[in-house]
Amino acid sequence: MSNQNIKVVVTGAGGFIGSHLVSFLKQKGYWVRGVDIKLPEFSQTDADEFEILDLRRWDNCLQATRGADEVFALAADMGGMGFISGNHAQILHNNTLINIHTLEASRVNGVKRYLYTSSACVYPEYLQEKVDIAPLKEEDAYPAQPQDAYGWEKLITERLNRHYFEDYGFNTRTVRFHNIFGPQGTWEGGREKAPAAFCRKVAVAKLTGDPVVEVWGDGEQTRSFCYIDDCLNGLDRLMQSDHHEPLNLGQDRMVSINQLADIISDIAGIKVEKKHIPGPQGVRGRNSDNSRLRQVLGWEPEISLEEGLSRTYAWIEQQVKNKMAMGGETAMEDLSHSKVLFRNKIN
Repeated sequence: MSNQNIKVVVTGAGGFIGSHLVSFLKQKGYWVRGVDIKLPEFSQTDADEFEILDLRRWDNCLQATRGADEVFALAADMGGMGFISGNHAQILHNNTLINIHTLEASRVNGVKRYLYTSSACVYPEYLQEKVDIAPLKEEDAYPAQPQDAYGWEKLITERLNRHYFEDYGFNTRTVRFHNIFGPQGTWEGGREKAPAAFCRKVAVAKLTGDPVVEVWGDGEQTRSFCYIDDCLNGLDRLMQSDHHEPLNLGQDRMVSINQLADIISDIAGIKVEKKHIPGPQGVRGRNSDNSRLRQVLGWEPEISLEEGLSRTYAWIEQQVKNKMAMGGETAMEDLSHSKVLFRNKIN
């Protein structure tokens, strides 16, 4: 069967990863239906069909997955650490409904391959209490102790996918994202994550001449960050594989948040002054063990952090310039104020 005869559904297609995935799959020749409660914010969708549906509802999930050969389940109510740490009930309620209904509707509709997008947030807090954490292997998720409701609902749905495969023979896959970033994603408003937040703050510092960039905590907390193009490659490879257990997808290069800010300021060509303030920081350290990724897919992410951030910063700086040009002094004040309201978000 050629790709053009394969019908693919991407839920969460109005979001950052989902909108990029739609374009990626179209370039590979698939017929694609995008589904979300909103259209992509920063680009036109490349989907053959795009349906605005609330996937918390069972009937909408049946409609979304009808006639599909493959489903990439990305839909989620989520954001950066600031959002995750302050909206536990909303996240657990909404995402549980989305996940359960989308999975069962896909089974009922005879979907052949189903890929659920989980998160590194499933890993237990007790393994992430130090800056120099050992890379997390897939089996490290148990004994379970995720930090937030977001991590718990991801882990519960991983189990549900496993049982659908074991009990029904439903052809599921599960991927654990480790901080995916890139252009055309949320960069302001409180749901942005660390790379986008720092790109915005550094761009504001550059364009306003105010070098102060605020950082929650001491900035020594560590993470790895994976560029969107590598993420898309990994998703496609996993979907076409026969691997049914959870699989990490991320870079295995760990950097501190202070280092992340320095890399972005170097890209922008300015010096920034970090102002460390109180705020939610998530776990102390997190990194991906890519041993199984290499074993299963014969591949691992290839784009360096510097290259990915260069592409991302260029796009976000242009968004900041556009907002300033449209709003004049008011927009300048809003963007400067955003340095206080919307600080670095990490998960």
